[in-house]
Amino acid sequence: MFRTYKFKLEPNVQQTKNIEFNLNLCRWLYNSCLEQRRFAYTRRGVSVNRRMQQNELPDLKKEITAFKEVYAQVLQEVVARVDKSFQNFFRRVKLGEKPGYPRFQGKKRYDSFTYPQSGFSLEGKYLKLSKIGDIRIKCHRQMEGKIKTCTIVRKSNKYYACLSCEIEPTNHTHFTGKQVGIDLGVKHLAISSDGEFFANLKHLKKSEKKLKQLQRIVSRRKKGSNRRRKGVSQLAKLHERVANQRKDLAHKISRNLVDRYDLIAFEKLNITGMVQNHNLAKSIVDVAWRQLVQFTTYKAEYAGKEVIQVDPYNTTQSCSACGQIVKKALKDRMHVCSCGYSEDRDINAAKNILLKALDNMQKSA
Repeated sequence: MFRTYKFKLEPNVQQTKNIEFNLNLCRWLYNSCLEQRRFAYTRRGVSVNRRMQQNELPDLKKEITAFKEVYAQVLQEVVARVDKSFQNFFRRVKLGEKPGYPRFQGKKRYDSFTYPQSGFSLEGKYLKLSKIGDIRIKCHRQMEGKIKTCTIVRKSNKYYACLSCEIEPTNHTHFTGKQVGIDLGVKHLAISSDGEFFANLKHLKKSEKKLKQLQRIVSRRKKGSNRRRKGVSQLAKLHERVANQRKDLAHKISRNLVDRYDLIAFEKLNITGMVQNHNLAKSIVDVAWRQLVQFTTYKAEYAGKEVIQVDPYNTTQSCSACGQIVKKALKDRMHVCSCGYSEDRDINAAKNILLKALDNMQKSA
């Protein structure tokens, strides 16, 4: 089992130049590998694989000496990244999905490189990176397990280290014997079958006015100017702040659920299709349902608990007490059934989600 820890880096001027140098060369190599594969297949009908491209790296270093300033395994990981993008492309083609052919990476689109096995070490307050230097790192929490990989990430002109650690499964999990169904919504982020409402704090909406102002500033300034770059940086920082607020809320709610319940059932929503509704798209994006489900899933896996996603069909219309279909419009906020059961429509839906999850478990047993 792996867990990734993300820490902020504080590189000096020279170390920043070294990181940017590594990013630029890795991006160039990525694009070159992509072009080589495309050219070989379209012009010669030859498939180039990962091993073939990695075997060419020593010759590349002789031709372009600048690549000697990048750690060897970092370059090998770039080739592996290209290979993985093609594997994902062919998988999507095979499944009949929208394939999305691997694309060339522009200067602002390639923002990370990885030390997959060696070339890095964490010593006290410094992260030692081969070919870059000893960078001060802010380790704000204790890590568990053995560090396996180190990824350097650039985001909004700041740098982070993502350290992936291999950990042993815990055997001291606190089981409560409780189960819960979760209905995801817009007015409230999540509603539990126990009648608990988790608020949607609407971070994007609260920052929307400032975001529009910064966007206008960026659009009015001349492309390539220092003032435009400054405006873009301010806009990116505000977007990052909104994303961090959203992520923080998802972490708190997911931790709350995993600590209290052994089984957590969510509805499996087609979010991609739902955002096609332009009346609700912004609200759906702001509420970030998928993020909450992902955070809850990996926390539950680490704790030895279970998360199940079920088909949402009729979870809102069905009565959780008798199973009868009770048609409701979006404006109808109460579920009232002829059997005498009445409840908030979202709580009723959450109970139906839990019932579906339990039924699925029983069938698969």
